[in-house]
Amino acid sequence: MMVPFIALLFGLALLVWSADRFVDGSAAVARHFGMPPLLIGMVVVGFGTSAPEMVVSAIASAQNNPGIALGNAYGSNITNIALILGITALISPIAVHSQVLRKELPILAAVTALAAFQLWDGELSRNDAMVLLAVFAGLMIWTIAQGLTKKTDPFGTEMEQELQAQTVPVGRAIFWLIGGLLLLIVSSRILVWGAVKIAHGFGVSDLIIGLTIVAVGTSLPELASSVIATRKGEHDIALGNILGSNLFNTLAVVGIAGVIRPMAIAPEVFSRDLLTMGLLTLSLFAIGFGFRGPGRINRLEGAALLASYVGYTYYLVMWK
Repeated sequence: MMVPFIALLFGLALLVWSADRFVDGSAAVARHFGMPPLLIGMVVVGFGTSAPEMVVSAIASAQNNPGIALGNAYGSNITNIALILGITALISPIAVHSQVLRKELPILAAVTALAAFQLWDGELSRNDAMVLLAVFAGLMIWTIAQGLTKKTDPFGTEMEQELQAQTVPVGRAIFWLIGGLLLLIVSSRILVWGAVKIAHGFGVSDLIIGLTIVAVGTSLPELASSVIATRKGEHDIALGNILGSNLFNTLAVVGIAGVIRPMAIAPEVFSRDLLTMGLLTLSLFAIGFGFRGPGRINRLEGAALLASYVGYTYYLVMWK
């Protein structure tokens, strides 16, 4: 059992490190080719920080481990809102300014409802997965068009400042883009292998491992980027990372996994995990939308989010 644990820890560490290199390389290459900062933040960084979830779930699905594939995606969404936003808000309250981010909240709620509707029958078919990918493509096109038609946006401004502070030569940027992607694939294979072995060794389902250890591991890039952004006062980047990642996970990550291999859905995924994900998503309306002015997630609300994550994880472990 020691070897799977070592593989899991090594895979997680390499996954986080390679994802960071991949994001830096991708953003720098995009910058060198003249891509607007807002577009880099919304597309390049958004894809990059969600790359661990995508690669892990794709590999898990290809190896017929649907529990890890789905648990990683939905568990990452729960982790992003409850754990990462909770920790980030405790460090520094998160102000919500960007109109682009405010529009993403209702979209995220609608996408979560679509996921619940598809899994109602206990199956994620290939057609369901293709619908998810089609919706994702449509949302990306719409969001990019909306962002680029605006003259100014706080998210774009913050992203431009971030890019100017980190100048990387184009040769090194291309090297890290390619090298980071290759290491992502290698580390994901190691991670999935270790997670499956540990699950079987302890008699726990692949789903529980995917919802907890794997989900937290693949969400570490979002945790790091959100905490760093908040400490710098770049609140829209912090919240944008979370909302964008959850949209990506629900649509693209699950969609890719389902296209690779259609899967049967355990009843608890719908009644427990999707329900938790949906309630947490709806809670963002109350604590972050700002119906009477700029939204704000304060420390008390951050503590409540963190407590909900602890309670959910405790329930998973105790009632496995």
